[in-house]
Amino acid sequence: MKKTCATLSAIAAVAVLAGCASGPMMGSKPFSQADLPGPIQVPSGNRVAWETVGAGDITYECKDNAGKVEWVFAGPNAVLTDRAGKTVGKYYGPPATWEANDGSKVTATQLAVAPAGAGNLPYQLVKANPAMGSGAMTGVTYIQRVALKGGVAPDMPCNAMTRGQKTTVKYQADYIFWKAA
Repeated sequence: MKKTCATLSAIAAVAVLAGCASGPMMGSKPFSQADLPGPIQVPSGNRVAWETVGAGDITYECKDNAGKVEWVFAGPNAVLTDRAGKTVGKYYGPPATWEANDGSKVTATQLAVAPAGAGNLPYQLVKANPAMGSGAMTGVTYIQRVALKGGVAPDMPCNAMTRGQKTTVKYQADYIFWKAA
């Protein structure tokens, strides 16, 4: 009987831990945009629908841009995970596309950016275009890029001799998806 109780207790503990890993994180607070710069705050009448973390690479290309040779943003390639760390989609481009594991996806138009600290991509607010396919991206109105780490153009020579070269840099950002309330 003791062995059976111990086994059942162990199974129950594993089940509880598995439930915690797949469900909402304990102690996590709902996303608040109160501390974000005004230009990237989502207008009222929208609610947070999905919080993800994007981690991956930003590709830059050394090329002519407005009369000078410099590193120019060429596109992202990141995995999107939920707050529990489960892969839920991807972010890639061009054009910038957020795609859920269910196949639904959106592109968007940039509305605003704001500085997010030295060495980090800027905060960003985009207005979503109508979703392609049906699923998690259906009805998304806005996407915010917040909690940024890295992703800026490389600190290496970009000149006539290196024109055409591409390089990638690591980055991480939270992507907050909004839908009409």
